[in-house]
Amino acid sequence: MASAEEFEGPTTELLQTLIRNECVNDGTPDSGFETRSSDTLVQYLEGSGVDVQTFTPHPGRDSMVARIEGSDPGAPSLCLMGHTDVVPVTPSGWERDPFGGELVDGEVWGRGAIDMLNLTSSMAVAFRRLADEGFTPKGDLIFFGVGDEEAGGVHGAEWMAEHHWDVIDADYVLTELGGWSTESADGVRHVTVNVNEKGLSWRRLRVRGTPGHGSMPFGADNALVKSAEIVRRLTEYRPSPLIDEIWRAQVATMNVPDDIRAGLLDPARIWDTIATLPTPVARTCHAHTHTTFSPNVVHGGAKTNIIPDVVDLHVDIRTVPGTTQDDVMGHLRDALGDLFGHVEVDVLQNSNPTSSPFGAGTPLWDAMERHTQTAYPNAQLVPGLVVGGTDARFYRERGRTAYGAGLYSRNVDFATFGSRFHGHNERIDVESLGLSANFWYHIARDLLT
Repeated sequence: MASAEEFEGPTTELLQTLIRNECVNDGTPDSGFETRSSDTLVQYLEGSGVDVQTFTPHPGRDSMVARIEGSDPGAPSLCLMGHTDVVPVTPSGWERDPFGGELVDGEVWGRGAIDMLNLTSSMAVAFRRLADEGFTPKGDLIFFGVGDEEAGGVHGAEWMAEHHWDVIDADYVLTELGGWSTESADGVRHVTVNVNEKGLSWRRLRVRGTPGHGSMPFGADNALVKSAEIVRRLTEYRPSPLIDEIWRAQVATMNVPDDIRAGLLDPARIWDTIATLPTPVARTCHAHTHTTFSPNVVHGGAKTNIIPDVVDLHVDIRTVPGTTQDDVMGHLRDALGDLFGHVEVDVLQNSNPTSSPFGAGTPLWDAMERHTQTAYPNAQLVPGLVVGGTDARFYRERGRTAYGAGLYSRNVDFATFGSRFHGHNERIDVESLGLSANFWYHIARDLLT
C-alpha cells in the first residue's frame, strides 16, 4: 500500500510544472490561459489508460475531466476537484521568481503553491497511481482540473455545471480549503475540514454628485467626498455576529486563555475580544463570525479640475450562513444611514452561503477521519467555514456533499497557510505534498471499494 513519501517526488514535479505554466487569472475573459495546465494534466493522465476529456468554454480556458468508471452505477461516486488558475502577483515583493517553481530547502516556491496547485497536483498524482494499479471502484472516481475558480467560475465550474453536469456530477467532492492542523492546550491535534462557505455578494455602489469647477470646492456636491464617507461607514459597520456550532468547534481548539475563549463565544464581547488578538488571528476570527464589507475598487472623476458627479465603489461583501440577498440590502441601509438614499446598488456577483453535512455517520467524513490518523494518530477533525469562495458551492447547491480538505505537515498551521495565501513568497513544503496525495489515495480506496 502506498505511503506519503512515495508521492512526494511525482507531486513535486507536477506542481513545479503547473506553477511554470503561469495561468494567471485577472478576472478578464482572455486571461487565465488554463489550457496550458489542462494540457499538462491530460498528458499526465492519458498514459494511465483512463477516460480523459477537455472542455473549452472560452478560447484558452480549458478544463479537463478524467474518470475511472465504477462497476456499480448505483454506488456513491467521488470527485477530486482542483483549480488550475492562480491570482496575479507583484514580482517585486518576492524573494524568488513567482513562476520559477523552484525547490529550495524542501519547499516549492511559486504563485499557486498554496492556492491551490499543491492540491491539484497531489490529486492528479493520487488518481494516476490508482489508475496504474488497476483500481476498480464500485462508484466512479473523477478528477476535475477546472479553470477560472479565481474569478468565480464563470468559465470554469459554473459553466461545466450548467453545460456538462453529467460529466462532473459526484455524490462526494473534495477540494480546497482545509487540511492545516493545530495542537490544543491538552496536546490533541485538530485538522480543519471546511464544510460551510460564506456567500458572495459583490456590489457596485454608484454615488451621484453635481459637477463643478475644482477651483471652487466650498459646499460642492462632490461624489468622491460622499464616497469617502461611505467607505468610512462601511469600514466601521458592526453587524451582529454568528456564533454557531462550527465556530464553537473552532474556538474549542484554540490555544488561548479562558477569558479570550469566553469572549469569542459571547455576542456582546466578541468584537472587542477580537480586537485584542494578533492581526492575522483577529482577521480570521472576524471573518468567520461576521458578514464582512470590504470596499476595494473605486472608479470616478474625469479630470483633476472637475468636481466628480459619479463615483463607483466596488464592495466585496461576504455573508455568513443564513444571510439572504434581502439581508444584504438591509446591511447596506444600516451601515450607510442617511447616505443610503444617495447610492444606486447594482449586483456584480451573487452566491448564497452553502453547507454540507458532516460528523460521524457521514461516509466521506468518516473516511477522512480514518486516514487523517496515518499522519496524526488520535487527531480529530474539526468542521470549519470557508470565508472566501470556492467551487464547492456549485456542488452543494445541487445537494452534493463537498468538503474543503487536504493534509499538511506540522510546519503548515493556519497562520502560515493564511500568510502565504495570495501573498508574497507563496510556497509549500514537500512533506505536505506527499501527505495530501496519500490522503486522497486512501480516501478513494476506502470510500469507493
